[in-house]
Formats: sequence, structure tokens, C-alpha cells
Amino acid sequence: MENSTTRFEAFSDGVFAIAATLLVLEFHAFPGSDLGRELLRLWPSYLAYVTSFLTIGIIWMNHHHTVSLLGRTDRTMLFINILLLLTIAFLPFPTKLVAQNLNTGHDGEQAAALAYAATFVLMAALHLIWWGYARKGRRLIADGTSDSALRAVDRAYLPGVPMYGAVFLVAFFSPLAAVLVTFAIAAFYLPSAALFDR
Repeated sequence: MENSTTRFEAFSDGVFAIAATLLVLEFHAFPGSDLGRELLRLWPSYLAYVTSFLTIGIIWMNHHHTVSLLGRTDRTMLFINILLLLTIAFLPFPTKLVAQNLNTGHDGEQAAALAYAATFVLMAALHLIWWGYARKGRRLIADGTSDSALRAVDRAYLPGVPMYGAVFLVAFFSPLAAVLVTFAIAAFYLPSAALFDR
């Protein structure tokens, strides 16, 4: 059974919006304390929030563009999309772990960074599978979509898994460096989203 992409995109947009909104709930300043010091103490929360929010925003931009290249969906594509959205909806949890444990010197710091990086690896892998399924043999691609537009998406998606895999390895040695590299990847992908329109 094949369908248009309207409900497919609308449901996806809702999940993206909720996941991005939930990220801000991880800020907690203790009452009765020195507020200025407390706000400075929250810097891991700020870093994790900005990194995760930017990443969700970039994935949403890419998802929006690639859906515009689809002429239809099928049940397999809907299922793959659900798996992708599952990882996006899950992201606030490892973000919270990083916010709570980064720079504490406890064992949980490394575990939090590994959980965070693993979530991004899975997310990138599922997005690559998502696109590969739609792209193969132009299975779900709209008629008239140019090969150059498809190649632009290919170029943007391919580095994701290796880059986040490298972050996962870095997390074993330096949790802070792993989160900073994750932020750098978000910064890398932000301008690369413009490649889709070329």
C-alpha cells in the first residue's frame, strides 16, 4: 500500500518538535543557592542542550528536504521512519545523562558520554538506511527529481556514521572531548544542509 507523504511528514515534525522541547527540561538550579554560581555550574547542561538541539534541528531540516524528494511512501518506509523517530525521541535521555555527569570525575561521566555517542551512531545509521531504502532504484523518489539532488543528499549523509563512530571511541578517553566533537559535527552539518539545494 502506497501513500502520499503528507501524514508521514506531519507525524515526523511532531516528534522532532517534542524531542527538541523536552531538552530544555534538563536545566535545574537549586533554590536558596548562589544563583550566579549555580548558573555557571550548569555549563554541561548548556553544552549538551545546544549540541542536541542543533542536531535535532539539522536532522529535521534534512528530513524535511529529503521528504520533499519523495513521491510516495510505503509500509517499509513508514517503519524505518518510526525507528528513526524512536532514536530522536530518546535523545533527551542521554542528553540529561551528559548534563548531570559531565565534568564530575565520576564513573558515570564516561558511561553518559558513551550512551550519548551511541545514540548518535544509531540515529545516523537509521537515517542512512532511511534514505538508502527510498533512494534505491528511485523506489520512492518523485518523478522529475534530478540525479544531482539525490547525489547531494548522498554526500551529506555518508559521513554521519563514521564521524559519530569516532565520537564513540573518543568517549572512552575523554567524555568532554566526545561531547565537544559532537558539537563540532553539528556545526559541520549546519552549513552542509545548504548543499541539498544545489
